[in-house]
Amino acid sequence: MDLQLEPDVAFGVHPELGVAAAVADERPFLDEVLRKHHFRYSEYLDVYLLPSDTPHNQAVQTMASASREFQEAGLSVAADPKIVIPQPIPAPDGVPARSTQPAQSLTALTGQLHELRRSADVAHVLSEVHDKHHGAVPDLEEFIDTAAAWCERLDTPNGHELGLHLRTIARHVALLGDRLLTAQLDLAVMPDVTPENAPPLAEAPLPVRHDWLPTVTHTARAHAAVSSSPNRPEGVAPRPDEAAPHGAGSPHTPARTR
Repeated sequence: MDLQLEPDVAFGVHPELGVAAAVADERPFLDEVLRKHHFRYSEYLDVYLLPSDTPHNQAVQTMASASREFQEAGLSVAADPKIVIPQPIPAPDGVPARSTQPAQSLTALTGQLHELRRSADVAHVLSEVHDKHHGAVPDLEEFIDTAAAWCERLDTPNGHELGLHLRTIARHVALLGDRLLTAQLDLAVMPDVTPENAPPLAEAPLPVRHDWLPTVTHTARAHAAVSSSPNRPEGVAPRPDEAAPHGAGSPHTPARTR
């Protein structure tokens, strides 16, 4: 077996310059793929770099997309695991910044469920979802609370209202975490094991989810269309060509019919 010790492309992370890529040689294909994914060559450093203002998540996704294209072409790729670790979350002066670490994606955990047979093992997976250090539920709660703080910082009636709405959603997420914890504890004490002749989990019927979302989304967009915004201060009526929500006729203006 022929082992290749040096990869065709290697991705790493620079503390100041972000994600960087180095190539084994000057093959045009390597340069073409990296430039296609917005990497630019630095003659001074002899590496490819993403733009300095690239958000962390976008940089990780870009590296993953480029790596996939290289691998599909039969090339070898190496990547520093530190790339997936985001920067610490900003904190007020005098308060230590909370260090971040990569959490397992819900997609990965869902895939893991398909391989498990014991209730205790499923309980362990659930514990990772609401783990207070890197679980998906606490991270989602913090994300929504931060989005609420952003809205409140607008210091407008709409901003404060939306901030309150988001904080209510964050509380629902916290409640969801408590209910998942209860389910996890129940599974942990169950001695049950999936029978050998049980059908694959992938064949188990799943309920149809979120049939109500299109209606809610339409209502929310319609509400936003007639709400005040920086481009339409409060008290200014919408233009005639801006449609009102379906079915919401004004008491002074009869709804049009065909």
